[in-house]
Amino acid sequence: MRFRRFLWTSCAIVVAGCQSAGTGAVPIAALTRINHVVVIYLENRSFDNLYGEFEGADGLGNARRGAPQVDAQGVPYTALPQATGAPFPADLPNQPFDIGRFVPPDMATRDLVHRFYQEQTQIDHGRMDRFVSVSDARGLTMGHYHTAQLPLAAIAKEFTLCDRFFHSAFGGSFLNHQWLIAARTPEFKNAPASMHAVIDSAGTLRVDGAVTPDGFVVNTAYSTQKPYYLPTPAAELMPPLTYATIGDRLDEKNVTWAWYAGGWDEANAGHPSTDFQFHHQPFVYFARFAEGSAARRDHLKDETAFIAAARAGTLPAVSFVKPSGIDNEHPGYTDVIRGERHVLELIDDLRRSPNWNDTVIIVTYDENGGFWDHVAPPSGDRWGPGSRVPTIVISPFARRHYVDHTTYETLSILNLIERRWSLSPLGDRDARANPFSGALDFSRAP
Repeated sequence: MRFRRFLWTSCAIVVAGCQSAGTGAVPIAALTRINHVVVIYLENRSFDNLYGEFEGADGLGNARRGAPQVDAQGVPYTALPQATGAPFPADLPNQPFDIGRFVPPDMATRDLVHRFYQEQTQIDHGRMDRFVSVSDARGLTMGHYHTAQLPLAAIAKEFTLCDRFFHSAFGGSFLNHQWLIAARTPEFKNAPASMHAVIDSAGTLRVDGAVTPDGFVVNTAYSTQKPYYLPTPAAELMPPLTYATIGDRLDEKNVTWAWYAGGWDEANAGHPSTDFQFHHQPFVYFARFAEGSAARRDHLKDETAFIAAARAGTLPAVSFVKPSGIDNEHPGYTDVIRGERHVLELIDDLRRSPNWNDTVIIVTYDENGGFWDHVAPPSGDRWGPGSRVPTIVISPFARRHYVDHTTYETLSILNLIERRWSLSPLGDRDARANPFSGALDFSRAP
């Protein structure tokens, strides 16, 4: 596989009129009307996979006019190739197709490769034409669902759907969770050779791995701090990280916050459920949140505690909500419908909460999960941004019945939190990210 670093010099390649950092930023005085930010962090869906049919959004109508998928030699497929045993016919045209014709949205499909080097090759300098050739799921990467059938589509229609939101780091869940809370890629300088990717002088990926040749962890790895995947060899466990997270920044200003995870109490007690995803718990990787620490007790909580706080009106200022595996929409071990119904229940609890009038909810996805999207990511750096993912902003302050075409990334969430509570940025990327300037309208709020 040929690994190519790609950086574009102009946002105009992505979308005419995209906003640079700080452009159109919401005034701090207006942001202080927000007293609660809730981030519901779901799994592994591209924008076109779920919202390609959403009225007013840049979706499949534009996608079908784009370039077809090509094979390893750059030749367009005559039909979408399928993985062995896939429930899809071998004569599907080389274009997006409705997954629900063959696997209804209340049933899980197989998983798709979604890794650091592979996604960059799939994006192919913004041509977005190598998703099929690189994927172990082959033609499935081009599948989509009928948007109107999705439980969250009505919420997206009522509030603001962002159709230019990109996950911040190439690849999978591990790295994007790290960027969500720390805006950087962790290092494991003493990782064993078996964990390292090998890239030759021509830029071709010869051996994939969790760690780059220069020691950065870009694919799934686990911490020495429990809970972690127990079969992991001891030498492959990452030493605890010590640099700052958004939690540290919030604590410096005495701003309350918590990470709420489905199944956390059982996992923290040493008996995780079979669908608990250890690498979806990014704070566990940091020394400050070691087993038995006060920081772990105070800030890492079960999703049931979030539901109770929402209903009681005792939410912290910042809440990160990570549903359990069965409820997070991840291909391979759950389905879209179950996950979205669960999120609707969380949203209903928040809308009935005494905290609702000063709350902003951001429902987004950690990464695209290997599913194709037709919109090229904006110019970035070595780490990202990656492909476009769905994002819904729900709030009394959110624009109603609105599709926001402003360019955002996962770090826009951090920028919003940092601006609201006057926190120091964690890095250059979050400092420059747009804090949902196009989605929030304080003139209409109560």
